[in-house]
Amino acid sequence: MKDKLVTLIGGGGFLGRYVAQALLARGARVRIAQRDPRRAFFLKPLGGLGQTQFVAADLSKPESIARAVVGSDAVINLVGILSGDFHKVQAEGARIVAEAAAQAGASAFIHISAIGADAASDSAYGRSKGDGEAAVRAAFPAATILRPSIVFGREDQFVNRFAAMIASAPVVPVLRAGTKFQPVYVGDVADAVVAALDHPELAAGKILELGGPDVLTMGGLVRWIAKTTGRRRAIVELPDAIGATIATFGFLPGAPITADQWKMLARDNVVSGEDGLKTLGIVPTPLDAVASGWLVRYRKGGRFSTPTTA
Repeated sequence: MKDKLVTLIGGGGFLGRYVAQALLARGARVRIAQRDPRRAFFLKPLGGLGQTQFVAADLSKPESIARAVVGSDAVINLVGILSGDFHKVQAEGARIVAEAAAQAGASAFIHISAIGADAASDSAYGRSKGDGEAAVRAAFPAATILRPSIVFGREDQFVNRFAAMIASAPVVPVLRAGTKFQPVYVGDVADAVVAALDHPELAAGKILELGGPDVLTMGGLVRWIAKTTGRRRAIVELPDAIGATIATFGFLPGAPITADQWKMLARDNVVSGEDGLKTLGIVPTPLDAVASGWLVRYRKGGRFSTPTTA
């Protein structure tokens, strides 16, 4: 990857910052493209002089995407949302980026999708991811599509969300407690992106699913977080009839939930296709190997706490 120009669409986000760091460490030139590039300036110190570039790009303005990818050896689409207009961002947006990459003559394109992507999904999120994959494949047939399970890391919006809820509420309700997840470490996903670029013979034109070494139920994950943060809480697994009512009103004590998220939770989020980490030679990182390093802030007393339960 040394001196190759790799453009990251949405490169200043949670996953993007890790992908950028991995590429910079390999000597690539990294162009960060997003609506407000100033929000990604924190990445500057990670690269050498002249190794990073920041440009404005907006999926609603295809011409800005076309300008952002000019001269790129590879383009990586990292844009994804958890609420809002899923089709516009994750289907139409994916098409716009893939077409721009193809027209710019990029030799590689990587699209970050998600396990559960399915054009026939009951959830708008899942449908948009499935439609996005189809659009990417039509525009850039040799694209690599990566489908991670729930991605965890210091800045994530999943493990941290539940940790905050557990820290503040004496009773923690759990929806779809039996739904299974295979959390994958954000650093491993970033390594998968770089490995896919390094080894197109293993990844080009493929859909690779990314999951960690542990398969946990929703209830099991919440209990693990409570134990790790030293919080003794009443964890109540709600029956689906009550969960559906809560989703209808759009609010779970401590955190919002949408009807679409409720539909997403109806399906297990585990690797069922080709195991991408195995294919790319990446040893997956267990949740408990790294999460305690940042979850300590949710303990009573934070970093100055004792290991006793609270």
